[in-house]
This record gives sequence, C-alpha cells and structure tokens, in this order.
Amino acid sequence: MNGQPFTFNAIYIEHIQSNPDTTITTTSGRTFLVKESEEEVVRQVKKFYQQIGLLRVVDKVGEKDR
Repeated sequence: MNGQPFTFNAIYIEHIQSNPDTTITTTSGRTFLVKESEEEVVRQVKKFYQQIGLLRVVDKVGEKDR
C-alpha cells in the first residue's frame, strides 16, 4: 500500500481475503495488504499456475476423480 510494487511466489499463498481491503496470507503466516482486488489476485495466480503448468496438472487429477 506504500506504492512500491513487489512480487512473491504464488505457490505460498494460503488464502486471499477482502473485507474491504485485499489481504494475502502466506503459508508461513505473513500477511500482505495489496491494492488489487481479490478477483484480480486470483486471476493473476491462475495465470501464473498456467504458465508453469501447475493448473493443467490439477485439472488432470480432478478428471481421475470423476
């Protein structure tokens, strides 16, 4: 929120919450307050997962369960 951009590894996101500010909590318990909406953060995380091939793996695992 200080206007400085930063990037962190989306694999370590535990949950994203907006009430009304968007807060990202990592698996290590660190909390980040970001200016993007929850929907935008989720969209960017999904995009990252697709780029590294992780989303396709998750989709294929889900198909086996059907």
